Amino acid sequence: MKDGVNGVALGVFIFFFLLVTVMGFLAARWRRAENESLDEWGLGGRSFGTWITWFLLGGDLYTAYTFVAVPAAIYATGAAGFFAVPYTILVYPLIFTFLPRLWSVSHKHGYVTTSDFVRGRFGSKGLSLAVALTGILATMPYIALQLVGIQAVLDVMGVGGGENTNWFVKDLPLLIAFGVLAAYTYSSGLRAPALIAFVKDALIYIVIAVAIIYIPIKLGGFDDIFAKAAHAFSQTNPATGKPRGAVVPGEASQWTYATLALGSALALFMYPHSITATLSSRSREVIRRNTTILPLYSLMLGLLALLGFMAIAAGVKVQNGQLAIPQLFEDMFPDWFTGIAFAAIGIGALVPAAIMSIAAANLFTRNIYKDFIKPDATAEQETRVSKLVSLLVKVGALVFVLTMDKTVAINFQLLGGIWILQTFPALVGGLFTRWFHRWALLAGWAVGMVYGTVAAYGVASPTQKHFGGSAKEIPGIGEIGYIGMTAFALNVVVSVVLTFVLKALKAPEGVDETSPQDYTADAGDPGVAVELPPATAGSAH
Repeated sequence: MKDGVNGVALGVFIFFFLLVTVMGFLAARWRRAENESLDEWGLGGRSFGTWITWFLLGGDLYTAYTFVAVPAAIYATGAAGFFAVPYTILVYPLIFTFLPRLWSVSHKHGYVTTSDFVRGRFGSKGLSLAVALTGILATMPYIALQLVGIQAVLDVMGVGGGENTNWFVKDLPLLIAFGVLAAYTYSSGLRAPALIAFVKDALIYIVIAVAIIYIPIKLGGFDDIFAKAAHAFSQTNPATGKPRGAVVPGEASQWTYATLALGSALALFMYPHSITATLSSRSREVIRRNTTILPLYSLMLGLLALLGFMAIAAGVKVQNGQLAIPQLFEDMFPDWFTGIAFAAIGIGALVPAAIMSIAAANLFTRNIYKDFIKPDATAEQETRVSKLVSLLVKVGALVFVLTMDKTVAINFQLLGGIWILQTFPALVGGLFTRWFHRWALLAGWAVGMVYGTVAAYGVASPTQKHFGGSAKEIPGIGEIGYIGMTAFALNVVVSVVLTFVLKALKAPEGVDETSPQDYTADAGDPGVAVELPPATAGSAH
């Protein structure tokens, strides 16, 4: 690790940070309609075309946490960390089947959140509230991890001083980054991350393309990289008494690998920020096209994961695995390009953090504030509340990062994945059938949430007594698998069984405000309730 502050890298980083800051504030004037509403602030006027949506979804799904944590998992444990690659391959055929339906019914009825749809489909504010609270809880640690990504870059650049530095001075750069993020998100809404995503994705593609060619040349080629990685993983970990990892996962870990990949694929588009970016699109066809071109990011992710092996081969030694890739960049690249790489990670945190805070705020405003506190809230009042809540969500994430160990933040994000998966039956099931009973879905959600939380609480790691991981023995099978999938299976079983029981008892099912044709409606179809305002009706390509 280089001593002191890397001035050249810091200068390049600041340049790009100022660039996206200016873009964030200018986005407030980008195709903005006169009316103030959640459609405008929280969904960008529902006007984004194919390429804007592609960059927005890519910036939303492939975050600073992805950039730092996926290769960090490879660095720490070996090929088991590659689970992120197959799960992002599995997810796109899956979302091709249901995202266009969600877009259509949401556009028809003016739904802003998944909870809006669940309430309209099942006539249940209770089930809607459960989905909203789950989305907010799962999103908070995810935002925190974006700030962890920024902090990792700042630490490697030497900004903020050492561990003995006054806490305010040490965390001041992160506080400044947070303040800027909060300001332009408040001002510009979803248009800010949509515009900044172009810069973020361009930088990430450039950095990965250079890294995958330049670093192997400096390290003697991929043969040497894999040989050194295999040797390092064969060494005994003193904390566990077992080998550190493996270049190829053993048979014992196959269930864990497969269930984690499948569960993560099912959960990814349950997150509120994924749906927010989706609903900002202007047509069904935009969604369908994006599910076919988004896999380009999976190719990028596979190359990105290889950086974990490169960090081992380069002799990177860090106590915190999250610093491995930033440290690799500083060690291998010229200072000026290190600054570009760090800017890619930093901006890669700002884009998803903005979208996540907007999505969480929309859930609170539409499904807690409007449904339970002020049912007669005007569009302007909704927007004002959502703006304020987006600030509070970011403050909560910042406090989480500054007061808790980074490992805790990561494990709570894993717990968030277990939680958000429990909304799948209500959301995706509701998009295709009205057969499930609302009370059965609520009971299934509760069982999945309780089991998933209790099971995760009982998982220990060398550094933690509780919430030390997301894998545990699957009851009745005996294999180690992803807790989220076990909880999901229990959720589905309870929902199905109770639906039979409640239908037999003729329990009231609630009113479905949707109709079959709503699920295939497009923007220009007659009778569609949400019309694009004149200022946003132009081409978004």
